[in-house]
Amino acid sequence: MTVRHAGAAGSGRKNPAGPGTATAGAKRTVVKKPGAKKPTAEGTAPKAIGYLHGYSAEERDRLRRQARILEPMVHDRLPFLRRKNMVEIGSGVGAQTEILLRRFPDLHVTCVERNPKQLAEAKRFLGTVPWAKLRYRLAEEDATRLSFPRDSFDSAFLCWILEHVPEPARVLSETRRVLQPGSPIVVNEVLNATFFIDPYSPSTLRYWMAFNDHQIEIGGDPFVGAKLGNLLQTVGFRDVRTEVKTFHFDNRTPGERAEFLAYWSDLLLSGAPELLAAKKVSADVVEGMRRELDRVARDPSSVFFYSFIQAVAIA
Repeated sequence: MTVRHAGAAGSGRKNPAGPGTATAGAKRTVVKKPGAKKPTAEGTAPKAIGYLHGYSAEERDRLRRQARILEPMVHDRLPFLRRKNMVEIGSGVGAQTEILLRRFPDLHVTCVERNPKQLAEAKRFLGTVPWAKLRYRLAEEDATRLSFPRDSFDSAFLCWILEHVPEPARVLSETRRVLQPGSPIVVNEVLNATFFIDPYSPSTLRYWMAFNDHQIEIGGDPFVGAKLGNLLQTVGFRDVRTEVKTFHFDNRTPGERAEFLAYWSDLLLSGAPELLAAKKVSADVVEGMRRELDRVARDPSSVFFYSFIQAVAIA
């Protein structure tokens, strides 16, 4: 689904994030330039990360709408009760951060993000949220080389980020390093092979294939959700559980179907400028998809189906 907030993950580097270091748009925002000149463990710089959707104002608004629409599925029964000090990898514009702070009033979140524009928008947005005041810290950094000391946090949350990174195991390994033993991690990821829409929409399916192919070419993985169990276990997490969460809308729930189809149309079209510029699709395909999505939205018997994976594990 390439549902993601702000491309690459990042974080702040010197001291563990505690509630006393929150910057909530207030006094001290840690915005550290990613990566400087320090080599990776292999002695090479981390691979570049591409974000197919871009960083426009429209995309930032879309990400916040997306977070609200998906909230009931993404945030259902999360294991963060009584957790105090979370690291959120790939926090983007702060859309998920706001929900986490609202749902868990004892929580302080360190927002790790690589793109400075997204961090600036997160600071602006979270500064408008009353319950976020003094409860978050912003940090700009490469998530494959976090600067926090070992055992800095008691929980971790990742949402639509690993699909955008070329080395998801390194991100998860670094996340585990900075977690205290016994800390829960929740990872939400896409499985784009599950997308189905009816009536049959050939231009939409052509566009979707190009969308996924291009994401792979720029270093991502639109099918990473199915691999979460292996990835988490390989880097040392235990008690790994995965759950398939499915959106299946038909004429039994016309209101929910209409809302989700509007969201999905925005999601697909947000990638059109990048795909057109890369010559992965033609303008005719994009226009054909627009017509098909409009037809599906008006069809009283249309069907939408998509599944994502949520993994929960213990450090």
